[in-house]
Amino acid sequence: MQFLKRIFLFALTNILVMLSIGLLVFVLSRFFPALAGYNNSGTMALALIWGFGGALTSLMLSRVFAKMFNGVQLIDPRTATGDERWLVQTVYQLAKDAGITTMPEVGIWESPEVNAFCTGPTKNRALVAVSTGILSRMSKDELEGVLGHEISHAANGDMVTMTLVQGVVNSFVIFFSIVLSRLILRRGDDERDSGGGFGEYMLRNLLQMLLSLVAYVAIIAPFSRWREFRADKGGARLAGVDKMIGALEALADSHRLPQPPAADPSLAAFKIDNRSVAALFSTHPPLEERIAALRASRL
Repeated sequence: MQFLKRIFLFALTNILVMLSIGLLVFVLSRFFPALAGYNNSGTMALALIWGFGGALTSLMLSRVFAKMFNGVQLIDPRTATGDERWLVQTVYQLAKDAGITTMPEVGIWESPEVNAFCTGPTKNRALVAVSTGILSRMSKDELEGVLGHEISHAANGDMVTMTLVQGVVNSFVIFFSIVLSRLILRRGDDERDSGGGFGEYMLRNLLQMLLSLVAYVAIIAPFSRWREFRADKGGARLAGVDKMIGALEALADSHRLPQPPAADPSLAAFKIDNRSVAALFSTHPPLEERIAALRASRL
């Protein structure tokens, strides 16, 4: 029910904003005749379908894609032994404490990278996976902190929220790239420019890339960093502050936990990541800031 409510609110927000933009384009068309004579309502519908629909499709298939791209092997809780049994039991206990009623799928993927991720369309249809690297290099207390962080992502609905925010942004990018390409090529004339077609297609793609970059830096990355701080707090509540801090300190210890390239960079947004990335483009805050925030929460 919460999942449907979240989708409805984001869809309603997207539609209302797109209608507002349509009104703005109507006003601008009085000054830029190049915008007149086009089916701008059709453009808005196209932007919504491709931007929002694509994001929802990605969300629904997120567990399938994660298993496929990373080679995640699910653990059967009925036959699990040793570390695998501990992993499943720990995830289940943390999920229960977080109010998740349907236990997540738990899996492992073969990789020396020290990483973990959580994905899925809802908190009750989640997948929590860890690499063999993190299993072998972290203590159980540190790993429990990591798992608490990932379970908090599921309990907070971060997978849904992040994907839908991306859908809203995608819709804006598609819409504005089409409108701006018309303005640039028509130069205020109402005439059909013979230079359209392929030229307009290339310009539109270039504008989409530029607008996507701006939106990523201004909206997606900052929002992602905020949700990581929130998941850290959630992990601290579930596993304990000391275990959460210990997990982040272990990740920060590059000598003890060297980081090879991620098996699949496209899933990096789901993971606890310790790679050196320019601050504006990073989906995760610096580990030092995350540790400091947790220590300050004790005061």
